[in-house]
Amino acid sequence: MPDIDALKRMAAESAATQVANDMVVGLGTGSTADFVLPALAARIREGLRITGVSTSERTAARARELGIPLALDVATDIAIDGADEVDPQTLNVIKGRGGALLREKIVAQSSARFIIVVDDSKLVARLGVGLLPIEVVQFGWQATARRILALGGKPQRRDLITDNGNFILDCAFGPIGNPASLAGELDRITGIVEHGLFIGLAAEVHVGQASGVRILELPK
Repeated sequence: MPDIDALKRMAAESAATQVANDMVVGLGTGSTADFVLPALAARIREGLRITGVSTSERTAARARELGIPLALDVATDIAIDGADEVDPQTLNVIKGRGGALLREKIVAQSSARFIIVVDDSKLVARLGVGLLPIEVVQFGWQATARRILALGGKPQRRDLITDNGNFILDCAFGPIGNPASLAGELDRITGIVEHGLFIGLAAEVHVGQASGVRILELPK
């Protein structure tokens, strides 16, 4: 069996090579994105000049430990983040099981180029193999959960308060036939702050696998 951490590290280091001098870089949150930070820190020690934008308090603390300077403006030249599930045909992904999906999506949408890093176990034939995280305001969260249930999801509240002071509902939808349509339905529910469907955002996906790193891009 391959070492999953080794595959994650390979993907992270591959994506980190895309960062150039004077870029503002979105720094993701999660087990694979964690490997991006030391890869960038190593390049900074070699002379790379960048500024990072963190997607969570956890990532910000780690970036400071590693000497990565941080900015407040979320507009970035490139953002690198992990994913929980990746559709290799569309590059649509599910994110947020690490609890930082709102800030992750803000940074992804504000980036000129959004790169996903994963090991090959995250590739799926159809999104929805696992749970879809949905961040909701605390007030009236039960009513919000009922509306999600009416869409076919089975929500369970996670024992977590996000960096933004919200709850996360982990929702089982099963295989999602039309992720863009579901994303639109969720966007219309008052009380939902953000959901983990990242549709049409990724420019490329760096996949760590036993044979090396495979880079997925949409046909041009």
